[in-house]
Amino acid sequence: MGRIIVAAIIVTLTLLLLLTRMLYLQVLNHEHFTTLSLDNRVKLEPRPPTRGLIYDSHGTILAQNLPAYSLEITPEKTPDIATTIQALSEIIPINEDDRKRFKRLRQQRRRFDSIPIRVRLSDEEVARFAVNQHRFPGVDVQAKLLRDYPLQEQTAHVLGYVGRINKQELQQIDASNYSGTTHIGKNGVERTYENQLHGSVGLQQVEVNAKGRVLRVLENQPPQPGENLHLFLDMDLQAAAMEALKDYNGAVAAIDTRTGGVLALVSKPGYDPNLFVEGISSKAYKSLRDSLDKPLFNRAIRGQYPPGSTVKPFIGLAGLEKGVVSFNQQTYCPGFYQLPGHEHKYRDWKKTGHGQMAMEDAIIQSCDVYYYELARTLGIDRLHDFLTTLGFGSRSGIDLTGERSGLLPSREWKRKARREPWYPGETLNTGIGQGYFLTTPLQLATATATLANRGQRIRPRMVESIDLPDGTQEATLMESTQLSHVDPEHWEQVIHAMQLVVEGLRGTARRIRSDHYSIAGKTGTAQVFTVKQDEKYDEATVEKRKRDHALFIAFAPVEEPRIAIAVIVENGGHGGSVAAPIARKVMDRYLLEEARQ
Repeated sequence: MGRIIVAAIIVTLTLLLLLTRMLYLQVLNHEHFTTLSLDNRVKLEPRPPTRGLIYDSHGTILAQNLPAYSLEITPEKTPDIATTIQALSEIIPINEDDRKRFKRLRQQRRRFDSIPIRVRLSDEEVARFAVNQHRFPGVDVQAKLLRDYPLQEQTAHVLGYVGRINKQELQQIDASNYSGTTHIGKNGVERTYENQLHGSVGLQQVEVNAKGRVLRVLENQPPQPGENLHLFLDMDLQAAAMEALKDYNGAVAAIDTRTGGVLALVSKPGYDPNLFVEGISSKAYKSLRDSLDKPLFNRAIRGQYPPGSTVKPFIGLAGLEKGVVSFNQQTYCPGFYQLPGHEHKYRDWKKTGHGQMAMEDAIIQSCDVYYYELARTLGIDRLHDFLTTLGFGSRSGIDLTGERSGLLPSREWKRKARREPWYPGETLNTGIGQGYFLTTPLQLATATATLANRGQRIRPRMVESIDLPDGTQEATLMESTQLSHVDPEHWEQVIHAMQLVVEGLRGTARRIRSDHYSIAGKTGTAQVFTVKQDEKYDEATVEKRKRDHALFIAFAPVEEPRIAIAVIVENGGHGGSVAAPIARKVMDRYLLEEARQ
């Protein structure tokens, strides 16, 4: 009897314990455990937006999204990652670069994020894995859209490229809007317009089975795709400029003088931006990085070159405006120039000299001695202040990343940068676009456009319009300022002289004269290294990489300008024979094709 009572007490207590536990689980903590249960069955998944497309001015697609397959591993679901990767490599080729990328991404991602071990799988590779998928828990093939640049190096320096988001970028972006997004714009238009191109992330609530496979979608909030961009860029001109450069390295910048739209922006050599989208191999990157031709360097907006004689029209304008010279005032050129009280001779490019030179002839024949004297008379302070108003020494403000400002030297700059005083001979060198004076090709083209517009300075732009989500198109705003302090007659005098550079009998660019439209231009040659006083520059014996750079600036038609252009050909030698014909081919393609349409 006693044992029955004890047993009954034990059973009763056990039941009470069970009831208490059930009360705790089902009543007191009902909400908590329901949530945990749902988490095992229901998941919130981000839906990354489709990146916006990029077009040129004629609707040619420059950046698109193409479907691709990647083999991805989820660390949380994979017991032994090293063994898994080794086994996978026996089915699908996995090289050392793939392993390094996986290791790097694994450090940046969470354990439950899938990480690619191979990208851009072929159909055959996808099929081989599908047959063996049961052997690899936590490994799956993912279909996604990858950025593609069909014109490759022709647009590399303009568009830039997208690449995988790194640690630094993770700290800067809105993490909630980049959930599920793996790529971001790294440079060029892709980076400048990242917010517009990326779009907004969506969310979907899905029911999954024990293996994590989606069974059905419970709720869906679709992503907002990125906005499409339409550029001013004309790929016909871009291709013409690249073709005209032939085997030379260099840059071409062409601007629509009416809008500031960049019609062509070439930096040669270029590179294939598609290599960077999923991570470039170490070998390929080293080849690009270590190349003497520097294909990764954007010469058009980052290359800083002495402008040489292309700056002479602007300095002539400064002399007229400051009242230190009249248009018809003459200077004698014996082939060299000496500062009062100094023996050093500053040479003219024409050893025998030009004789008596007024400004018009000095621009047409590019007389150095005339500009030595003009620069000395102006002085570096007035020269610097006037050229600043034309945009020299400052960024143009183009909607691209990485633009450099060039260098417009001054007393203050040299005192701060070199801790030295300014010397009179340095003013002479500045007067012919040499010495410390540096410009970018885009900066030269922008200043030329200002000259063509008789003082209207327009900020250059790449993007013409943006497609908005409501189906409308928004044009970008034109920004300009007018240099009202310059006498209109002075603009016309300098422009007329530039026209004779091309159309005059003694002009240094007379070989590119056109029968179809008028051209105003200026040739230039910039030294790569200094020739000593008692030495002679002999192009035939100089190593190619030490030969002078060839430059040319121009705009056309003179009466109603539509295009301004700057060409820099590295180690090309002569602006008139090498750089000017390149500009002519680009202007022909634009103006003559435009006339036929």
